[in-house]
Amino acid sequence: MTYDSLITTEAARLGALATDPSIPVPTCPGWTFAELITHVGQTHRWAVHVLRNQVQERIWSRQVPSGLAEGQSGDAAWLAAGAAELLDTLRTTDPSLAVWTWGPDKQASWWTRRMVFELVIHRVDAELALGIDPVIAAEVAIDGVEEFLHNLPYARWITPRLAELGVEGATIHLHATDAEGEWTVTQGPDGKISWDRGHAKGDSAVQGTAQDLLLLLYGRRSSEALKVYGDPDLLGRWLTTAAF
Repeated sequence: MTYDSLITTEAARLGALATDPSIPVPTCPGWTFAELITHVGQTHRWAVHVLRNQVQERIWSRQVPSGLAEGQSGDAAWLAAGAAELLDTLRTTDPSLAVWTWGPDKQASWWTRRMVFELVIHRVDAELALGIDPVIAAEVAIDGVEEFLHNLPYARWITPRLAELGVEGATIHLHATDAEGEWTVTQGPDGKISWDRGHAKGDSAVQGTAQDLLLLLYGRRSSEALKVYGDPDLLGRWLTTAAF
C-alpha cells in the first residue's frame, strides 16, 4: 500500500468517525472529537504551507492559517478538504525538495511519511474513543515503528524528559510476533536514542504484534497486555516519557 493511498484511506476513516464533536477522546486527555479533528486538519495545512512555500526555517502548525474563524473547530468536511489539498501538494512536489522539517530529513518526502502516521494514530484515537478495536496492517505498523524511532531523537519536546530519566546506556528490545521486525533502542546522552534492527537482548524487552508495538510506543496500548522480559519498570518509565 502506498503512502498516497494510506493518506486517502485514513483521512476518510477518521472523517467517517467524526459524527459527534462533543465525544471525549481519552487517549488525548482534554480533547474531544472537535479538538482531534481540528488538530489533524491543521497539521495537514501545516505540511501544505511548508511544501508550497518551500519553507526553510522552523514554523509550527499554529502559525499557519487554518481557514477557521477564531474559536471555530474543524468538522469532517473541513478535514476532507485539507486532506485533499495535502494529497495534491504531495503528488506535485518533488520528494527531494529541500524544506524545513522537525525531523532528521530536510526534504519533502519526510512530510509524506509523517502525515501517514499522524493520521493512523489519530484514527486509532477516534476508534478507541468509540469502543472500536483498531486494526493496522502489520506492514504499515512495522514502518510506523521505524518512523517513530527515526524521528524520536529529534523530538525536542521529548528528549529533555528522556535525559531526566537517568538511564543513559539502557537498552530496550522490541520484537514483533506477526511480522519481520525486531529493534533495539539504546538510550544515549542528552536524552537522544539510537536504534538498530535485529535480534538482541535488552535490559527490558517486549513482544507483541506489530500493531501492538506501534501503539505501545505512542502510548495507546499498555505493556501489561504484552509479554515483557527483563526490567518492567525501565520499560514503563521509558515508554511514558517517550510517547508522542
